[in-house]
Amino acid sequence: MTEIGLMRLHELMVVLYAASLVFYFIDFLNSQPKARKAAFYTLSAVWIMQTLFLVGNIVEEQRFPVLSLSEGINFYAWLLITMSLVVHFFRKADFAVFFLNVIGFAAVVITAFGEAGTSDSAVGEALISELLFIHITSAMISYTAFSLSFVFAILYLLLYRSLKQKKWDGQWGRLPSLDQARRAMTISVVIGVPVLLVSLILGLQWAFIAAGPFPVWDPKIVGSFLLLIIYCVLLVLQNRGKLNGPDIAWGHILSFLAVIVNFLLISRLSVFHFWY
Repeated sequence: MTEIGLMRLHELMVVLYAASLVFYFIDFLNSQPKARKAAFYTLSAVWIMQTLFLVGNIVEEQRFPVLSLSEGINFYAWLLITMSLVVHFFRKADFAVFFLNVIGFAAVVITAFGEAGTSDSAVGEALISELLFIHITSAMISYTAFSLSFVFAILYLLLYRSLKQKKWDGQWGRLPSLDQARRAMTISVVIGVPVLLVSLILGLQWAFIAAGPFPVWDPKIVGSFLLLIIYCVLLVLQNRGKLNGPDIAWGHILSFLAVIVNFLLISRLSVFHFWY
């Protein structure tokens, strides 16, 4: 197989693994059988591809590929994926499966894109460019999901206020119910959080191989991880019933303000995040 073809397969594997993470996160929070099944199928596809890559390396090198750091991480990623598929069949193991896959995804990203940083070839440069593209795209998708949760949170408060004041009229008939608005803003965040996590992992890998020396405490990096923590805390509080309807909506609104601050203001303080 050509070097370009191999690069595309690695990119496809990363995308499938990211999708699997999203599905596992949805199942982890809400026990969704369909999401769990989709996560298993996508992870199985990743395992097949990773196994083929591993077997190909064994055939090419005529030895078991664990002698170098990159080979060791590659085998470690395969073991994590295999273990995740095994643990998948145990009940009440959603927590373990999700976080095993977070570690596994990071390992796969390192093996898929790590060698590009040491290559001066056109393929290596293209791989770095693709990594940056996927990082930015996934970040934008997560921000879009958070924007959607913000819109439904505003809508929830408007509907709640109208019902409380008994000002319901015909114009509200085309709008979703309170329950639908609440579910929509929650689902949006449930999708946005794992996608943002994927974006952060990809972004850190890109920075390590392409941006040269950079401060780990870069404002953009810190701000993005704080944003992830804010939304995770919001989901945990909501899942445990610590917040009522209006409080949940306000939580989504305030969290989105953090998105705006991180996107528009903190980015300007970053060493390597620039907007032209």
